[in-house]
Amino acid sequence: EIGDDVEIGAGTTIDRGTFQATRIGTGTKIDNQVQIAHNCRIGRHNLIVSQVGIAGSTTTGDYVVLAGQAGVADHLTLGNGVMVGAQSGVMTNIPDGQRVLGTPARPEREAKVAHLNMEKLPELRREVRRIKRHLGMADE
Repeated sequence: EIGDDVEIGAGTTIDRGTFQATRIGTGTKIDNQVQIAHNCRIGRHNLIVSQVGIAGSTTTGDYVVLAGQAGVADHLTLGNGVMVGAQSGVMTNIPDGQRVLGTPARPEREAKVAHLNMEKLPELRREVRRIKRHLGMADE
């Protein structure tokens, strides 16, 4: 079932429902090469960018944004106003209004801090080696 004023880009696949109808809400814009699996319920005025994959029986609220190449696992609920960053992997339900990034997708601030900390790991590793040498501990 496709609502009014829905746009569907080239190469997009919307699978037929198995147990219930697959629904696309009014005003939703779906870019090229998107996969929406069986029994999904896409809310009103969603923006689904190129190469997004939404697995079966997932529900999105209204005004959800899924940026390019994001993936959403099956049987999940994304609340109203959720924003999922590009190339993120959503594996849990996301409450209303939350912005998530990364794989696994997590709140935006937490994901950014984790990314910055990852960049510091090489220096941290060198520092730990230096301390272990100073203490006479074997480097493993």
